[in-house]
Amino acid sequence: MNAIPPIEAQDRPARLTVGVVGAGRVGPALAASLQLAGHRPVAVSGVSDASVRRAAALLPEVPLVPPAEVLARADLVLLTVPDDALAGLVAGLAETGAVRPGQLLVHTSGRYGTAVLDPATRAGALPLSLHPAMTFTGTPVDVQRLAGCSFGITSPEELRMAAEALVIEMGGEPEWIAEESRPLYHAALAIGANHLVTLVAQAMELLRTAGVGAPDRMLGPLLGAALDNALRSGDAALTGPVARGDAGTVAAHVAELRRHAPQAVAGYLAMARTTADRALAHGLLKPELAEDLLGVLADPAPRGDKGSQSEEGPEGDDAR
Repeated sequence: MNAIPPIEAQDRPARLTVGVVGAGRVGPALAASLQLAGHRPVAVSGVSDASVRRAAALLPEVPLVPPAEVLARADLVLLTVPDDALAGLVAGLAETGAVRPGQLLVHTSGRYGTAVLDPATRAGALPLSLHPAMTFTGTPVDVQRLAGCSFGITSPEELRMAAEALVIEMGGEPEWIAEESRPLYHAALAIGANHLVTLVAQAMELLRTAGVGAPDRMLGPLLGAALDNALRSGDAALTGPVARGDAGTVAAHVAELRRHAPQAVAGYLAMARTTADRALAHGLLKPELAEDLLGVLADPAPRGDKGSQSEEGPEGDDAR
């Protein structure tokens, strides 16, 4: 790989022209934030109707052009495409000569560091990985949410200050992530954020089934307090029947879920087992209560439960 020259203050303009390849939910928001910091968006690429609308809303009057044209116009290019498309995009841009030496090439994938940008780096680009630890809506509110947002950054050491400066200009907080730690870092965020959405949506569905008219209002204060407690105290914030070792209550939960929401059983059991393990490890769950509890959680479909399945397959009312 070619050595990457350090960026000196005299080597780059104070303000950069910015381009976006992939007008999904992230790219236009980052470009709009950089614009507030004084940089100048000059080009964006997007194919779908939704991409075009997002670009128009967040980057009005910035022309939509093909990806190669974005690179031709911009000093700093944001590659904000899905993870699985990133390597192919980078390779294609490098092969066609679209990458210019000295150009800052930034991707926003949580999964990857800068190795995925190697084809462009060999062509002279300056590689940065800036991943905002934030969920995006594709609306102007995303720009406001970047204030105080942590960014997982990875770069060659000589570009680290440039990466940190860009994040700070967007109002974010840079957090260094080593190249080899990127997949683990991204997995942690997926567990904390993506899975949280699934859990909350599932909880609201179950509350509706139980007759609650406004599950969002019921869950809001509870989940807000639980999140705050967890961030402050970690496992010490665990409460509820699993942490207490109430095997009978957990068994009743499982039986009701099998009757009314069988699709939720696997997730409940998996999370309850993990909760029990953590509660045991931290001294919250008494060992003498753990045996019965773990017995309930170990049997995915005990015989005799209404709504359960036998080992031979669905029978009777379960064959829905």
